[in-house]
Amino acid sequence: MDGKEVLEQALTLKTEERFLVVEGLLRSLDEPDPEIDAIWAEEAEKRLAAYRAGRLGGIAMEDVFKE
Repeated sequence: MDGKEVLEQALTLKTEERFLVVEGLLRSLDEPDPEIDAIWAEEAEKRLAAYRAGRLGGIAMEDVFKE
């Protein structure tokens, strides 16, 4: 069964059942990657150390959320 056939079948489901299919598909695309998580954690530690050492400035929360 190809993607088009799966979609046609899914569209015949009740709303709640379609939601479960969509939710499951989205979750399958957003699986954590430990390697990427480790890279981001290392970067966050570097940025925090730079901020604490005065080598990196901060931005006020009000400025971040200002439109």
